[in-house]
Formats: sequence, structure tokens, C-alpha cells
Amino acid sequence: MTTAPTLKKTPQLTNFTLWIMTIATGLVVANIYYNQPLLGDIAITFHVSSGTAGHISMATQIGYAAGMFFIAPLADMFKRKKLMLFAFAAVIVALLGAAMAPNVHLLLFASFLVGAASLIPQLLVPMAAHLAKPHERGKKIGVVMGGLLIGILLSRTLSGFVGANFGWRAMFYIAAGLMVVIGLMIFFFLPEVEPDYKGTYKQLMGSLIHLFKAEPKLRFAALRGALCFACFSAFWTTIVFLLKQNFGLGSDAAGLFGLVGAFGAVAAGLMGRLSDKMDAYKLSFFTLLLVLLSFIIFILSSHSITGLVIGVIVLDMGVQATHISNQSIIFALNAEARNRINTIYMVSYFIGGAAGTLLVSSLWNHYQWTGVCISGITLSTIAIVVHLLNHKSMQNRPATV
Repeated sequence: MTTAPTLKKTPQLTNFTLWIMTIATGLVVANIYYNQPLLGDIAITFHVSSGTAGHISMATQIGYAAGMFFIAPLADMFKRKKLMLFAFAAVIVALLGAAMAPNVHLLLFASFLVGAASLIPQLLVPMAAHLAKPHERGKKIGVVMGGLLIGILLSRTLSGFVGANFGWRAMFYIAAGLMVVIGLMIFFFLPEVEPDYKGTYKQLMGSLIHLFKAEPKLRFAALRGALCFACFSAFWTTIVFLLKQNFGLGSDAAGLFGLVGAFGAVAAGLMGRLSDKMDAYKLSFFTLLLVLLSFIIFILSSHSITGLVIGVIVLDMGVQATHISNQSIIFALNAEARNRINTIYMVSYFIGGAAGTLLVSSLWNHYQWTGVCISGITLSTIAIVVHLLNHKSMQNRPATV
């Protein structure tokens, strides 16, 4: 007796499901940034230098990169909702470990685990792309990315308030409670997506190399994204120095200054909609020009708060819109490998950000703000040249695995 093969049915992406994914993305990604405004208080608690306390933030970022690289591809092999629930359990334990850490060494370890387990947004964004109808994919990705951006922006503001009023440990307890609530929402309301990949974990990781070699559109988007995020990181790494040097403002003002970047969330949604209606390659040319324009504004506005605010808005719109355009391109490549494709892209993205931070950190002592702006102009110009030289590769067929 034989049975007819059953067709795998893809669940529908309803507005309710989309909003759960968006809220979850924003609250989970916030876990990575909560510790940044608290580092001074943590240093006092454990009687360590500010440099040692700064390693806590670095450990969280390294953990996040490790989670993206080693865990996120598993979403192509295992049920995605089930994988997310395991990650929620892990991040709750890690956050409680951070809250109760008796010394800085255990806090460093817990912070690494917080970062690694907070990879959930890198599962939700590809899932939104998978569930969305092709003609709405950019719009849906834009909504989820808007949640991610707001989570990044507001995390520091919330953490600073909680730390000032209730102590730094309270923020981690609150974050753990939020993860319990969001985990339950995911458990009850998020649809399950069945995996398509049938190989081993070793073969899965090996396929990352194959995808990178075989797919020019992925290489193109990864390089363009890395250059843009290098520009973004170059600015945000040094703006606190400029505000202190030229305006006598402290890190608290820099944090409030960052709220201007909320316009990036608006840009994410707008560009997501436009990418459904326009050619993503052509649209990205204009978004890259915005990044270049922002650094021209910055170099002319070193003594103008108004000019800096305008520049931040232009920079954030350009970087986030290019990011959405890149994701619209890569998520249209291979439905069975979306999580691995996203892993390659996002790891490249963060490498670019780290390179931008390292570059301007080296330049600041000798060339100050002018050096930062020239770096941004140079990197954004390279991104535009890369964009223009890759017209042919954008016409190639997507690769298969």
C-alpha cells in the first residue's frame, strides 16, 4: 500500500502574526544593548576599570555574532518555532545569570550567552520573508526591521532610566521577565515552519561556503551592507567624542541624540514598500547617495547641532533603507536556504561594522572629526562604485544547494 505525497503548506502571515514577530524582534534585540548605559555602575559594583567593564558589551556582541553564525543556520534544518523557544529558554537563564552574577568574570560569561541566545531576530526576519507573499515581501520585512531598529534605539534609554532608579541588576531581571512574556506569545500564536534541509550540521555549515561562492547577488549585498554598516558604526563610535569636544555635552546627551535615529524605522517601512514596487538595484543607488550625502553634511556641521541632527536623519535613512533593499534581494534567492543566506549577510554586516569602528578609533586621535567624515565619504563612495560595477551580477539566476 502506498500513500500519495503530501504537499507542505506554508502558513499565512496575518497582521496579528506580523506584529507579534515585530514586537518580539524589538524586545529581543534590546537584550544586546541594555548593558551599555550600565557599564559605569557595573564597574563601581565590581571595583574594576571602565575598560574592563567595556569588555561586557564586547562579550555580548561577540556572543551575538557567534549565535548568528553557528545557531541561526539550524533554522533551515529544524522547526523554526521550536528552535526559537529553545533560544528563549536560554536567554532567560542567561539574563538571570547576569542579574545575579557575583563577579565580573561570571557577568562576562553570562553576557556572552545573552548575546548568543538573542539571535531570535535573525530567525524572525527570514521567517517573515518566508511567510510573506512575494509581492509583499519587502513591506513585511520592513515592518519587522522597524521593530528591530526601535528596539535598538529605545533599549539604551530604558536601560539608563532603570539603572539610575533601580540599579543595574534590575534591568536584567526586567529583561528576563519580558522574555518570558514574549516566549509565551511565540509559543501560543506563532505558526510553525517545517524545515527543508535534510543534511547533517557539517554539511549545513559547509553549504554556507557554497552559497557564498555560487551566488553573486549574495556577495554583492554582503559587501554593500558591510560598507554601509562600517559608515554607520564610524559615526556612532565617535559622535560622543565630538559632542563632548565641541559642545561640552556628555554621554547622556549622546544617548538622547541617538533617538533622532528613530527616523530610520520610518525609512525601513517606506523602503520596504518601495522595494516591492521598484527594482531593488536601482532604488539602492539613491539610498547609497544618502549615506554619502550625510557625511558631507557632517563635515560641514562639526559646530552645528542642527546640522548634525539633519545628518543623522539622512545617514540612518540611507543605511537602513539600503539594508532593507539588500534583504529584499537575498531573501528572493533560495527559499530553502534563507536562514543560511541571512547568516552570511549578517555576519558580513557585523564585520563591516567592526572594521568601521576600528578604523575611526585609530583615526580620531590624529585627524579628529575631519578624519571620521573623510572615512565615511570614502567608504560610501566605494559602496556606490561597487554598486555600479555589479549591474551584470544582479541579472544572474539564484543559486541552488
